Amino acid sequence: MARQGYIMSDKLTHFDDQGRVNMVDISDKKVTHRLAIASGSVLMQPETLTLVKSGTAKKGDVITVAELAGVMATK
Repeated sequence: MARQGYIMSDKLTHFDDQGRVNMVDISDKKVTHRLAIASGSVLMQPETLTLVKSGTAKKGDVITVAELAGVMATK
């Protein structure tokens, strides 16, 4: 369900034509000041790392989803 004042689109704005994560032009938005500090670690079995690197996990391309999460987190 779309929030009032927002128009839903079938095109995902944060991916380019090749499916890579892409920053979106926000030059028309009001300037705000934000600070974000993040850290993390990922522990996994070597077999899982191989699967992630291959891009063939059952739930899709894990690296691209993580990149998109990073882009969205910076906003």
